[in-house]
Amino acid sequence: MNILAALTFFTRLPFWKIKEIPAECFKHVVPYWPLTGWLTGGIMAGTLWLTGQIVPLSLAWIFAIIARLLITGCLHEDGLADFLDGFGGGTTRERTLAIMKDSHIGSYGVIGLLFYFLLLLELRNLPLNFLCILVFCGDCWSKFCASQIINYLPYARKEEESKTKVVYNRMSRMEWFITFICGALPFVLFLPGQMWPALLFSLLTFLFLCRFMKRRLQGYTGDCCGATFLLCELSFYIGCLALTYVYAIYSIDFLTK
Repeated sequence: MNILAALTFFTRLPFWKIKEIPAECFKHVVPYWPLTGWLTGGIMAGTLWLTGQIVPLSLAWIFAIIARLLITGCLHEDGLADFLDGFGGGTTRERTLAIMKDSHIGSYGVIGLLFYFLLLLELRNLPLNFLCILVFCGDCWSKFCASQIINYLPYARKEEESKTKVVYNRMSRMEWFITFICGALPFVLFLPGQMWPALLFSLLTFLFLCRFMKRRLQGYTGDCCGATFLLCELSFYIGCLALTYVYAIYSIDFLTK
C-alpha cells in the first residue's frame, strides 16, 4: 500500500483509482521515491528513445523533459522555484519559510528555473542511447540521494503547517535498504563503470544542501525535497558531461568498456 501511495503522490497518473489509500501511508512514501524513478525515468528515457528515431536529438530531449513534467505535474520544479525564492529572498528562518509557502513565484524562482533548464538542455549533445541510460539512472539515483533528507534533518514546520498536511516518517533499516537498492540497481545494471564517479556529484550536492538547510531552517520542507532531487540530478548530469569531456581529451571510448 505504501508503494501505491508513493506512485500516487509523486506522479499524476491515476493510481489512486486502484484502491483507496489510508492517509497514514503517505507518511511512508519517501522510501519508495527511487522506485517511482523507475517509472518516471523509464517513461522519460522511453520518450527520448522513441522520438529520437524520428526527430533531431535536441528536439527529442525536449519532448522527454516535457513527458516527465506532465507525469509529475511539475511537482519537483515547483519545489525548486519555491526553494530558490525562499532562500534567495528570505533573510531569517521565519521569512524564508513564509516565502516558500507562498504559491506565487518570484524573481529567484523564475531565474533559477531558467538556468536549470538551460543547463539541462546541454545534454542534447550526448549520444542518444547513452543519454537514455543517464536519464534512467540519474532519476533513480538522485531520488535516493534526496530521500535521505528525512533521515538527516527534522521537518522545519509543524505538521498542520505543511502544504500536504503530512510529515514524512524517518526510514526504518528495511526501508533504507529498499530505497538504496531501487536507487543503485539501475546504474549497476546499465551505467558504464567509467561514469560511476559522477554519482559522487549527487552525494556532494546533497551534503552541501543539507548543511545549508540546517543552517538556515534547522530542518527541511517538502519544497526542499523537490529542490534537492533536481539539483542532485543536475549535478549528476554535469558530472557525466565533465567525465565525457575528459575521456574525449584522452581518447577513451568509455561506451565500449
